[in-house]
Amino acid sequence: MDDRIGVLLLNLGGPEKLEDVYLFLYNLFSDPDLIRIPIPFLQKPIASLIAATRAPISKENYALIGGGSPLRQITDQQAQSIEDVLQRRGIPAKAYVGMRYWHPYTDDALRQIKQDGITKLVILPLYPQFSISTSGSSIKQIDQLWQSDPQLQQIERVVVRSWFDRPGYLKAMADSIDSKIQDFAEPEKVHVFFSAHGVPKKYVTEYGDPYQTEMENCVDLVMQTLRRSHQRYNAHTLAYQSRVGPVEWLKPYTEEAIAQIAKRGINDLLVVPISFVSEHIETLQEIDMEYREVAETVGIHHFDRVPALNCNPVFINDLADLVLEALGSPEAVAVAV
Repeated sequence: MDDRIGVLLLNLGGPEKLEDVYLFLYNLFSDPDLIRIPIPFLQKPIASLIAATRAPISKENYALIGGGSPLRQITDQQAQSIEDVLQRRGIPAKAYVGMRYWHPYTDDALRQIKQDGITKLVILPLYPQFSISTSGSSIKQIDQLWQSDPQLQQIERVVVRSWFDRPGYLKAMADSIDSKIQDFAEPEKVHVFFSAHGVPKKYVTEYGDPYQTEMENCVDLVMQTLRRSHQRYNAHTLAYQSRVGPVEWLKPYTEEAIAQIAKRGINDLLVVPISFVSEHIETLQEIDMEYREVAETVGIHHFDRVPALNCNPVFINDLADLVLEALGSPEAVAVAV
């Protein structure tokens, strides 16, 4: 075959320096799949207002983690790692990064994909669980760009919607949890606390978002893998973080769930950032700083966090397997990029 294979990794993006914070937030809140404004023409004015209001505290938070998000650097490393694995397997595919709200934007990545003459493209969101506000928004944007661009329409594309039940992903998560549990004095008493990025409740109840179901199934599968692979039978909780605005989001909220766990006399808490595969503001600042402080305040003094998978070899190899499966066969693709 003479296909030229590409892999497009989709992610949220993040400001790389403090001066980027306002525009990043504006891009974020301008997305109607993230914040739904009943009157569409008010979307951008309201996004501007929200961004201006939140930018000062967001800048302070980014300053606490070094002045910017590491998300682009990590995602670039993940892309290179997947590319390297595929090339070692005889598939000289090329991996690209497309961010929804910051550089490199998705349309920039697609422009490069066209220039490189890619003929078959695997689109892989770096969100294990599907939500209309994450993978859905990025895929919708790609659909719109595709419809308006005859050159893109010549590229065969395969879209991966979610992959929370992948065996390699589950193993990587279980191994990471087990490694951290061993750092506690009494591993059997550690409460495994899964903290997922939240979405507004009505996305699930009114718009049919499968996110909550996929998240709950994902946590069950991780715990099953942890029990089977490491004989860990620790209690666990799933809660949701990072809510914005006055509307109701998925519950329980992370800070409230931590307080409830403390009331039960639990003092060993291991937080698992289950919806994040890369370190960024929600892990480095929100969990490591804000929720650690919440835990200390309510009497939980043994607090730790499982690191994001980043370029974990088991995880990266599993994503490469996923790409090969999306292409149809790990053996039958001969390409020249």
